Amino acid sequence: MVALLKYGTGLPFHRMEKLHESLGVPLPASTQWEIVEKTADKIHPVYNELIRQAAQGQLLHSDDTTMNILAYDKKPKGEDEPSGKGSFTTGVLAVTDERQIALFFTGRKHAGQNMADLLKQRAAGLGPPIHMCDALSRNITQEFETILANCLTHGRRNFVDLASSFPKECRYVIEALAQVYHHDKMAKEQGFSPEQRLRFHQERSGPVMERLKEWLQEQLDDRKVEPNSSMGKAITYMLKHWEPLTLFLRVPGAPLDNNLCEQVLKRAILHRKNSLFYRTEHGAYIGDLFMSLIHTCTLNCVNPFHYLTTLQKHSSELFKDPKRWLPWNYQQPAANPA
Repeated sequence: MVALLKYGTGLPFHRMEKLHESLGVPLPASTQWEIVEKTADKIHPVYNELIRQAAQGQLLHSDDTTMNILAYDKKPKGEDEPSGKGSFTTGVLAVTDERQIALFFTGRKHAGQNMADLLKQRAAGLGPPIHMCDALSRNITQEFETILANCLTHGRRNFVDLASSFPKECRYVIEALAQVYHHDKMAKEQGFSPEQRLRFHQERSGPVMERLKEWLQEQLDDRKVEPNSSMGKAITYMLKHWEPLTLFLRVPGAPLDNNLCEQVLKRAILHRKNSLFYRTEHGAYIGDLFMSLIHTCTLNCVNPFHYLTTLQKHSSELFKDPKRWLPWNYQQPAANPA
């Protein structure tokens, strides 16, 4: 319960300490930390297995948010200190078959570096996954082949921010993209397969996006917009990243945006807002572990309290075979212990 309150709802240890005092059951913040650390020691193989399972996904979303770590752990002799500046939490949402896996990685590595570490565990026989991210270079991994998709909502947001200054131009872009999102909503409501959704978008959204591209290019070619202006930069962004922004018109299952990953990252942002920081890298690892397990349970409609409790009760068994103790299959070995 302490882990669930801390990493699931963002309630800091010092606030829980006050809560326990008011209930007449003193539980200092330091003791709460010891509880979650000992619990993590009992269940951490499941977190490692989740990472391995996520690496096999057909679709991987990723994004970064800043995170504070007060003191970095000392490195053993022979290992270099991290060279990057700043600390980040990378959120990864992996879609594999009908399941979704949420992962968090906190440290000095950006999303692209964490994605490279994740894909090292991808099976050799699998083809490249679709990788949805923002168009920042630090979000892209160079070590492994992926099918890059960029967030259409991010491109749209540039025009939303300029709507008061360029109402006519922005309205054209926003309304065009609204048609695409309407078509995607229709495809979801009708339960289309990825292939059916692709053909539907090609028929309905393809002409819309083609007209939009021609209009954007015309604004620059005919000098209707100054390239260095805010509107010119918004248009240039769309044209420069047109291929990954329109991957949904060429590859089955390619998403329109990175909104799902941004929703995942809200859990880390909530922690930052309430707790402000992690004290050490080890503390950040504990937070990543619990947030990954809790949010993956939520995504797969599993009770996280029951799941974490069951893992602790069967700690010795899960160390032997963590694949049997994932959120979607843990109840079978728990009901029929070996």
